[in-house]
Amino acid sequence: MTTTKRVGLATCSVLPDLDADDRPLLAALAARGVSADAVVWDDESTDWSSYDLVVVRSTYDYSPRRDEFVEWARTVPRLANSAEIIAWNTDKTYLQALEKAGVPVIPTIWLDPERHLSKRAIHTRMPAFGDFVVKPVVSAGARDTGRYQPVSAQSRSLAIDHAKDLLDSGRAVMIQPYVTSVDTAGETCLIFVEGELRHSVRKNALLTGPTAPTQGLYRKEQMQAIEATDAQVEAARKALAVAHEAVGESTPFLYARVDLVAGADDVPTVIELELTEPSLWLKYAGDADTTGKLADAIVARVG
Repeated sequence: MTTTKRVGLATCSVLPDLDADDRPLLAALAARGVSADAVVWDDESTDWSSYDLVVVRSTYDYSPRRDEFVEWARTVPRLANSAEIIAWNTDKTYLQALEKAGVPVIPTIWLDPERHLSKRAIHTRMPAFGDFVVKPVVSAGARDTGRYQPVSAQSRSLAIDHAKDLLDSGRAVMIQPYVTSVDTAGETCLIFVEGELRHSVRKNALLTGPTAPTQGLYRKEQMQAIEATDAQVEAARKALAVAHEAVGESTPFLYARVDLVAGADDVPTVIELELTEPSLWLKYAGDADTTGKLADAIVARVG
């Protein structure tokens, strides 16, 4: 008697049926003889051991409870991507490892809540020239992120208040210069499945001013399919190599997304390395059939 393999696609309570971009995976897996369920990650009634593999997908509510999310990941017997990857990737200090390895990243000022910085101390650490971005080290979908202007006293005051509020709530903060190429060229996002580049998209600028309440789990993006350049692919692969070394895993990640911007001299610069629950924007894959390739990769992992 043949037993159907079971896969759990982890999601959040706000999206119990998965994000629209992830739903095609259900049919793709069914067509390959695998039973797939959308399962809310923090549902305590779920027996995660009943699944041959759990794939993290639409868990977009994790950032306010990052520690709880990481602990949950460590309880799941078979998880993709692994709990070690999730623990490393859900804290943006991973950018320090990329920088140390020579991967181009945006210069960052890091503020630690344990230092109990005053508003004056925060002020002295902010850039004196050029727009800059303030955001928490643990965040998703541009939540709690704002863009500010140092030459405007009002804007700088708002930036200081933003950083102070995050620090007072126990959240580490990062301050980065705003990369102006985003306004014209956007971000280039490269999507990988089992280490193979499947497709790329351009994402338009999200930040136009100070932080404001986000409607929903993340800010809505506008995007289009594009073809990545050789230099962008090389930068993305270097970033992935650093991640493999950091977590001690040589097996390709089931899925990965590397977000790049044009830095100084148009050098492809990593703005984010998404290994936890990245939107893969499957509908922009075109002939790449990323949905099918991801389904095939999942089937291969469940055996």
